[in-house]
Amino acid sequence: MHVPDDPYQYQEVLVSPMYLAGSNGTGEVGLAPVPNWPHHYLDEGPCQLLVTSPDQRIRIGWFGDDFELWKISAAEDAFSAPRWTATFNHVTPAEMVAGLTTALVQDYDEAIASDTPGRFLTGPTASWRDTVRPLTDAGWALDGGAELGTVEIIAPDDQAGILIDRRGYGSDRTTVELWAGPPGWGTRAEATFTARTPSHLIAATAAVMAKSTPVVRERHQIDQRMRHLVTMTPVASATPTPEAQISPAPTPLDVRRTAVTQAVHRAARAPRTAADLRVMAAQSRSTGAAQKRTGRPAPATSARLSASSPVPRRGR
Repeated sequence: MHVPDDPYQYQEVLVSPMYLAGSNGTGEVGLAPVPNWPHHYLDEGPCQLLVTSPDQRIRIGWFGDDFELWKISAAEDAFSAPRWTATFNHVTPAEMVAGLTTALVQDYDEAIASDTPGRFLTGPTASWRDTVRPLTDAGWALDGGAELGTVEIIAPDDQAGILIDRRGYGSDRTTVELWAGPPGWGTRAEATFTARTPSHLIAATAAVMAKSTPVVRERHQIDQRMRHLVTMTPVASATPTPEAQISPAPTPLDVRRTAVTQAVHRAARAPRTAADLRVMAAQSRSTGAAQKRTGRPAPATSARLSASSPVPRRGR
């Protein structure tokens, strides 16, 4: 979809609730927790960037112009099939992905320090309540009308939820789905987890949905069909808190907003090809560790992923 060169459409706004903000079209936020893990830029196939743990047991795939935008998995070793897989579609905010990648980094670092396999391979707990605790603690409620054999927890605004399917067998089947927004292409965010995904990793992803913190987007990135469901406040006119007025030091949220804003501008106005990204990464490494950065995960064709009229490589 062509976006008119209207300054108003490029105005940065704080969007809430976060789970209805959609994707900003870049992968920087989701990959921010793993800046030092190996990055593999791929020319062939739908996966454009693969980030792995140093031992390649954890794999984070960015599919810049596909319906399934992210695929994240963990295996017992570099040559084993995935023990579990998490998939995020093209409408899912990257902030939710960051909830999972942050938890994975913590698990991995703990495993290396303790010389153990790692919590990311432990599997789910027996009780489904461990998975949804961040949501129930935030006031999300059990849906009494859920199908037999399933559990569904719904947000207070009825626009998001988590569905746990306790029916059937098989390690590769989808058992947990986080969703947000009305059904439809470009409006429904979906994050799915296969049967053996550790409960604490799903809970870490859900915890991001439970937060009330808004996220930064440009106006044109919010689907027209979603605008009546969200609150958009121009960043420039956002009222600072008393604490912010007292202390000149930037908060972690300030730093995060700045990073997202810069990423959006780079993606929208200075697209790169996969080859360009590899050159940039090599140049960056040569300048020293202090100035090292990861590069941009998406090429020009996907720098502005349109939620309302994308052309998928494969549909459902």
